[in-house]
Amino acid sequence: MSLMAVLALVVPAAIYAAAPLMLTALGGLFSERSGVINIGLEGLMVVGAFSAIVTTLTLEAAGVGAASTWIGLLAAVVIGALFSLIHGLASIHFRADQVVSGVAINLLAVGLCVFLIKLMYGKGQTDYISNRFYRFDVPVLSDIPVIGPLFFSSTYITSFMAIALAVIVYFVIYFTPFGLRIRSVGEHPQAADTMGINVTRMRYIGVMLSGAFGALGGAALAVTVTGNFSGTTIAGQGFMALAALIFGKWHPLGAMGAALFFGFAQALSITGAQIPMLSSVPSVFLLIAPYVLTILALAGFVGRSEGPKALGSAYLKGSR
Repeated sequence: MSLMAVLALVVPAAIYAAAPLMLTALGGLFSERSGVINIGLEGLMVVGAFSAIVTTLTLEAAGVGAASTWIGLLAAVVIGALFSLIHGLASIHFRADQVVSGVAINLLAVGLCVFLIKLMYGKGQTDYISNRFYRFDVPVLSDIPVIGPLFFSSTYITSFMAIALAVIVYFVIYFTPFGLRIRSVGEHPQAADTMGINVTRMRYIGVMLSGAFGALGGAALAVTVTGNFSGTTIAGQGFMALAALIFGKWHPLGAMGAALFFGFAQALSITGAQIPMLSSVPSVFLLIAPYVLTILALAGFVGRSEGPKALGSAYLKGSR
């Protein structure tokens, strides 16, 4: 197998595997840039996957057709934003420990969604949706030599959506008044309050955006790769997204690059058996590779990466 054939196999797989991580990491960025730690990204992805699949199945049964999947994504965004308010209420209003609150979100999301699935469908998983997103070749662009087979062939629409949103979030965070406010309440909330910025409101907005993006990441995974929902649909993807956020130093483009790195590791675990140099490697090593790389990335970069200065600290209005 030639090098080009190997790249044509691995690169598209890496991009589509990175898309859910990218979207969820962007969500975590809004929350943590505003000063609220969000360990609950895994739970937000679970809620998003559940919402998208259940909404899509319901609309398909009603005869809506292909639009049901897009409506499912929209429903996931809305429900994820609302679900994240639990974390926001505990962390911002009641000033609870933000790490504990995030862990509670993870536990609550899995337990609640599995309970609802058993209640609604009488089994531990949903049926498969009919109108899932499939891989496609981008017209014209996929015919470009070298670049076409790598970036525009056998790809999902969610991959382009994730990359576009990463660029948009970069612009919003660094070149708009809203982004400046988000960053200011995460760096120095007292100074932001002095300048007339409502710290509590901005943090709630950051947490809700985190819920929206995290749920969209889970929904993107569900409507492309899995096609249904069960308690193991997400399987640690949220924690990998959190690692991508830290690895990317709380920067939108950095998080995108880190997500692509972890996506590449997942792509090797998926396609390794088809690559001559990896075909002799036991499959279990390829399967654990993404999680090992996550641990190594965190171990190597957590101490060197500096998050927002007020990250994790509760804010009491009027304190100086």
